[in-house]
Amino acid sequence: MTDSGVVRLLRGRVIVKVGDITKEDVDAVVNAANSTLLGGGGVDGAIHRAAGPEIKRACEEIRRTRYPEGLPTGHAVLTTAGKMPARYVIHTVGPVYSHGKDKSALLAGCYTNSLALAAGNALRSIAFPAISTGIYGYPREAAAEVASTAVEKFLQNDFTIEEVRLVFFQSSDADSFLEHHRFSS
Repeated sequence: MTDSGVVRLLRGRVIVKVGDITKEDVDAVVNAANSTLLGGGGVDGAIHRAAGPEIKRACEEIRRTRYPEGLPTGHAVLTTAGKMPARYVIHTVGPVYSHGKDKSALLAGCYTNSLALAAGNALRSIAFPAISTGIYGYPREAAAEVASTAVEKFLQNDFTIEEVRLVFFQSSDADSFLEHHRFSS
């Protein structure tokens, strides 16, 4: 990381930083949710705690009306951000890592579908956590390659999204991402 703690890539459209995603002042933060959409540990729990009860009610409605069996892996849905500085939360379910099973397309779908949902709602800024690298066990190096490839490919064809922030909880995670990303610039 630089001294300022922020690295800009892809002509400034992508920012890599260390921080608390619940405090990001963007149009949407992405929640690395579980399929129930009702909170959990890690980023999911932090977002639900920071947002307050509005987010739980919105997720319960999505489960009742659109996804009674839970949100499928790689899909994305939009809710209020409640008390957080962001306007919205985009919930996506990352894949659980498995040796011998390539789940990179599912992980890429988390990024692509979240970006498409943001663009489709005229959102200009979005902040992502490192999806699937916590309890779901996806190796940070492989996740960095998948995430950066998916984000760059999407941004090459979309000019609605002006800023994508990749917000890491620890500097070691940001450093690993920066070492293994696949951004062309």
